[in-house]
Amino acid sequence: MCGAPKQGQKLPAGVDVEKETVLLGTVSDAAGAPVAGAFVRLLDSTGEFTAEVVASATGDFRFFAAPGTWTLRALSSVGNGNVTVSPDGPGVHEHNITVAK
Repeated sequence: MCGAPKQGQKLPAGVDVEKETVLLGTVSDAAGAPVAGAFVRLLDSTGEFTAEVVASATGDFRFFAAPGTWTLRALSSVGNGNVTVSPDGPGVHEHNITVAK
């Protein structure tokens, strides 16, 4: 069982989005319904595992990362999906993931 913390869209107090690069979004199925409990992985530009969180009851996830190229990969019983993102600096960068079998 993974010990990754549950996530939500509300940023913690004290997060300075002028200095932090935040990757967030929602995992959903092909019909657009949120996928609760999906494991969302952050992979670096070479495909190496960096971090993992569990999507909230509303499918939300969040990572703090550095600018660069990342892959967000969602794994769930509903299916899997991924999206490649390239935040170029600090701020909130929203990227949703659709999963399918």
